[in-house]
Amino acid sequence: MAIKATIFKTNLQIADMERHYYQDHALTLARHPSETDERLMVRLLAFALHAHEYLEFGQGMTDDDEADLWLKDLTGAIELWVDVGLPDEKLIRKACGRSNQVIVYTYGGRVADMWYAQNSSQFERQKNLTIINLPQENTKELAKLAQRTMDLQCTIQDGQVWLSDGNNSVQVERTLLKRPEIRK
Repeated sequence: MAIKATIFKTNLQIADMERHYYQDHALTLARHPSETDERLMVRLLAFALHAHEYLEFGQGMTDDDEADLWLKDLTGAIELWVDVGLPDEKLIRKACGRSNQVIVYTYGGRVADMWYAQNSSQFERQKNLTIINLPQENTKELAKLAQRTMDLQCTIQDGQVWLSDGNNSVQVERTLLKRPEIRK
């Protein structure tokens, strides 16, 4: 008998001063049996950083044809594809062909650094790809916020990101490893 996903309910208040986005979201996240609290919370952070009324969680962990998060326009075309972790370079290339913009959030310390170094030449060919690394210390602290029911506040201002549950607060640093080419 297969192990079922664990359901997490989250009330997420977002105050993004950079995008002037202020909204509350009631989210239901399914954590795959092989997914860690750390990865779950990085997915939640990615949602907060790109929050939009049409942004939704995909089956990226179990289906190579879906993102961890994606934003589709009203015709079903993929505007934004977000993956978390260390996805295979071939899957990233495929996502870049299907979406206007692809963002990958890596984490894991040295393992993430080695993954990027090994694939950086292939990544440079993708004109619509952004790769952002999150320090392992930050993502480990995010994992400590994971509860089956969460009330979280996310504040984004001046390049800084804070995620808080009212008792504990985590500041998350972001390091841009690859930016998309600017279209002229």
